[in-house]
Amino acid sequence: MNLLGLCFNELPLEQARDVILARPISAGFAYVVTPNADHLDRLRRDPGLRPVYEAALMRLFDSRFLAHFARLLGQKAPPVVTGADLIVALLPHLAADRVAVVGMEDLAFAALRQRFPRICFLRHNPPMGLFHHPAAFAEAAQFVACAKVRLVFFALGSPVQELLAYEVMRQGKAVGLGLCIGAALEFAAGTRPRAPAWMRRAGLEWLHRLGAEPRRLGPRYLLRAPRVLVLLLAEAVGFRARSNQ
Repeated sequence: MNLLGLCFNELPLEQARDVILARPISAGFAYVVTPNADHLDRLRRDPGLRPVYEAALMRLFDSRFLAHFARLLGQKAPPVVTGADLIVALLPHLAADRVAVVGMEDLAFAALRQRFPRICFLRHNPPMGLFHHPAAFAEAAQFVACAKVRLVFFALGSPVQELLAYEVMRQGKAVGLGLCIGAALEFAAGTRPRAPAWMRRAGLEWLHRLGAEPRRLGPRYLLRAPRVLVLLLAEAVGFRARSNQ
């Protein structure tokens, strides 16, 4: 399904999970992205990132708020599969598996290992500003290539995690599947609280996160996300105009 010029997979959470788990470890490296409003605004501002998203094996829609808004405008929206929900659905099925993590703070990673002791986690924690450090960027890509694991969780934030996954795929040395999931592992580890279920269902998880981290997330939710709402409105108006011709 196309939304704001990006094609999303029309897979609900359970089907997306099953497709990921069914992919053989020996398959050449591919990756999954979970675009939200912040990603879509960045793609508008930097079209050069679009090939990185289009090269992904799966593009899962990570914004219930945008889905609700699109439906209010009479537009169809892809099924919502947030990175956090996808991780929660996947981790119980990975017992005895080797899983690689790129990123996460030490305390959060320790909590993740304690909460899921049957999973063998490998981890590489690159420095901040990774994309501006070519040697560190290459080292992170090499870690993924050498890991030879079923799943790689890229927990670096966007767009660095997507750019790294794209580079790993481009080099063609790695196997498995990468998931670009930002802070989702911190929710799974319990080191970052998620919004209550009713807020998530109502598309208000962003409000909970804004209250918890106003300085970091204020620009994302108060400046960039509204621009995407305007784009959705323009797309809906254009669709109706074409339909009436």
